[in-house]
Amino acid sequence: MKALDAALQAWGQTWRAILGDKAALLLFFISSVIYSFFYPLPYSGETVRRVPVAIVDQDNSALSRQLVRWTGAHPGLAVAGVTTRPEQAQDWIWRGEAAGVMIIPADFSRKILAGRQPEVELGGLGAYPLLNKVVLNGLAEVVGTLSAGVEIKRLGAATPSAAQAEAQRQPVSVEALPMFNVREGYASYIVPGVVVLLMQQTFLLGIGLLFGSWTSEGSFPYAPRGAAYAGALAAFSLVVVLNAAWFFGFVFWFQDYPRGGNPGASLALTLLYSACVAALGIYMGLFFRTRERSVQLLVASSMPVLFLAGLAWPAQVLPLPLQALRWLLPSTAGIQGFIATNQMGASFAEVGQEMLVLAALTLAFIVLGLRKWRRRPAAPMDPAPPAG
Repeated sequence: MKALDAALQAWGQTWRAILGDKAALLLFFISSVIYSFFYPLPYSGETVRRVPVAIVDQDNSALSRQLVRWTGAHPGLAVAGVTTRPEQAQDWIWRGEAAGVMIIPADFSRKILAGRQPEVELGGLGAYPLLNKVVLNGLAEVVGTLSAGVEIKRLGAATPSAAQAEAQRQPVSVEALPMFNVREGYASYIVPGVVVLLMQQTFLLGIGLLFGSWTSEGSFPYAPRGAAYAGALAAFSLVVVLNAAWFFGFVFWFQDYPRGGNPGASLALTLLYSACVAALGIYMGLFFRTRERSVQLLVASSMPVLFLAGLAWPAQVLPLPLQALRWLLPSTAGIQGFIATNQMGASFAEVGQEMLVLAALTLAFIVLGLRKWRRRPAAPMDPAPPAG
């Protein structure tokens, strides 16, 4: 019973400390609410639309003008201007008035009428990958559509019907259907993974503030016993669980992201991830000597940690040492596991590696943290032992 009382006392001390520290409360809870609405806002459109492009029409024929009209009709493109000089198009790109260019050569229609293949040059602005992708794919679709129409007309002259001509041009039809990110949007791709990293980083910052304050003030509130550690670990784990419930239970529904693939596996991952992040946070917090140290050390780490997770950058192209070391971070297994279960409906067996990694890290962080925890001085609020 004494161990249970000590654990419950540590539980209560933890929540009083969180609710009594405005900065910690902001990091643990309020930042998640703010982030969940403002971070996805720029990507609410999901896909890029009406990207301006410049067209250099050196042919000025009926076919080239048709190509210009179809470019303007493409949902992802908008014609910023038509010129005969490539220098003018380059100037529009430099001034930010266009994000790509299509150059129609002077012999475009003549080669088509002669049964030859003209070369249409396409260019995109590589400084903005999303815009560059839309521009190059969109212009290629426009040129491909015109090319298909010309080819069908040629085949139609030698076949009884237009349907047979179309079938000869494309004997095997392809229909692309996205399975999980059904809108193929950027927000649906990046936000579900980033929120897992957010839960880890904001928690580590918040617990670093608390532990740094206690150490600098000499007011560490916990007894140096395993029961007190267990109570604090349970309380801090609940912080991560509540954040996960907010994001996975409400935000994904409100923002209409892919969700709910395998709730049971997602719940199991949530419990493992929460305990792992809490154990890591306690272990790291025991090293901080001032309140500001966690901010100085952890704020700049978020972007490298995101790249190491294999979400924004393929893990296979990382240096071999980093491919191994990245699994020492809970966010790596967490991001991969939650995307697989929550967005893609993966089974327990399919995320077995991620669960095993989180369980092993949790055990390791608890062992390391408990050893350092027991070296802390006794809490000043602990009752003195009875005399005699």
